[in-house]
Amino acid sequence: MDMMRKRARTSMDSTIVDVWKREVGELQSRNFAHRLAASEGVVLRLDILRKLEKHKGCVNTVSFNADGDILVSGSDDRSVILWGWETGRVRLSFHSGHHNNVFQAKIMPYTEDRKIVTCAADGQVRLAQILERGKVETKLLAEHEGRAHKLAIEPGSPHIFYTCGEDGLVQHIDLRTSIATELFTCQSVHPQNYKSVIQLNTISIDPRNPNFFAVGGSDQFARLFDIRKYKWDGSTEFGQPINFFCPPHLVGDENVGITGLAFSDQRELLASYNNEFIYLFTGDMGLGPDLVPTSSVSDDSDAGDMSPDHNSVASPAAIDGNTTAAPQVYKGHLNCKTVKGVNFYGPRCEYVVSGSDCGRIFIWKKKGGKLIRVMEADKDVVNCIEPHPHTMNLASSGIESDIKIWIPKAIDRATLPTNIKMKRPKPRGWMHRMISPEDLMLQLVSLQSRRTRQERSGESSDVRRSLLQMLLTFDANSDGSSADGDEDTTTGAEECST
Repeated sequence: MDMMRKRARTSMDSTIVDVWKREVGELQSRNFAHRLAASEGVVLRLDILRKLEKHKGCVNTVSFNADGDILVSGSDDRSVILWGWETGRVRLSFHSGHHNNVFQAKIMPYTEDRKIVTCAADGQVRLAQILERGKVETKLLAEHEGRAHKLAIEPGSPHIFYTCGEDGLVQHIDLRTSIATELFTCQSVHPQNYKSVIQLNTISIDPRNPNFFAVGGSDQFARLFDIRKYKWDGSTEFGQPINFFCPPHLVGDENVGITGLAFSDQRELLASYNNEFIYLFTGDMGLGPDLVPTSSVSDDSDAGDMSPDHNSVASPAAIDGNTTAAPQVYKGHLNCKTVKGVNFYGPRCEYVVSGSDCGRIFIWKKKGGKLIRVMEADKDVVNCIEPHPHTMNLASSGIESDIKIWIPKAIDRATLPTNIKMKRPKPRGWMHRMISPEDLMLQLVSLQSRRTRQERSGESSDVRRSLLQMLLTFDANSDGSSADGDEDTTTGAEECST
């Protein structure tokens, strides 16, 4: 008790000292605001301001505009809504034009909030143009064979963004020409494996150097690319990453994949793994551009029970005996059921935030990985946590049909619950499960059309492997049971394609 009083007094004293420094001119007002906003006391006083309710299905995406006064959301009901989140009122609601669940919706910067780009479970990438008197026109920009989970806007650009999908394809789109350029299809590090194409879940662009972007999906590697290496005349193949990132103990683990990526303003890369934890990589933690086969991988007892894999890979530096620093790890949440995002939080990315299968929001200190806040949000899974661009407010959404707005307004500082599990969950296999024969047929039809096109050019081997992978995945999960032998009671989360 005495220690807790001492901590509270120390925190208060530091705030008073900052106020004094600001008044006598030793601390600039901007730095004072940043230090105050990033204080742990602000995070511990987050509470729900209001719920935004209009969608009729799972809310798979929330995103603020550049000014921070508008929140855009997309849902399984295929609608897109622009909210005045401070008042809770709907500014505009329209049908996205998609035939299936909307997975991502973002407002293009410097377009007077009139251009919104979306991607969805139907594989389409669309542009919504807001006209006068609330009229909206949507048009198709590009397509993926299979679900398209994420898109990433080039920082500060009103024209350029990237998309990725479960077909492994990464596309570059310029709204000035409405042309989609297929950059590459992400390939496995084991070409002989039937999982030759990596199903991509997430893409993120480095805010300090937009030439760099990272992708993650159905294997353990986050891949970093440099768009400057792409030859726009198509004279060279662009598909080799300039760097790979993976925690050392996961290099040979085929039970994990990446569901979310985010860059900080210091060029750190945050990666959220399913059936695992969240990791923070700095630039010197990369495995290099060339991964080579090894006989086994080491076991890291701190991260969970792992077994050596005789079909794993490693970097040349690892073979030479050089070891890189281990990434910071963030533990406590659960990421097994859905494709969850991850984000930085705070004026200078002082915190890491994520949703969880348990319906709660987790907040860690970036430096050191200490869990400081767990907030009860939904009755089911929370997938999306979106920080406000200028304040310490948050928006969250998931399996439920509403959006929750969080602001630091609570009088009392929150305390951590006692039932937080800090161990790795039991592996359940990769989350891309076919939950119904209808879903399987939809994917088979789209892949068959791709196979027909590629057979004409003599390049159908990748598609055949994709078809085989899909059939094996469906067969492995057709009994509806979880990998650890327990009865699967997550119907709501599995049926919602977030």
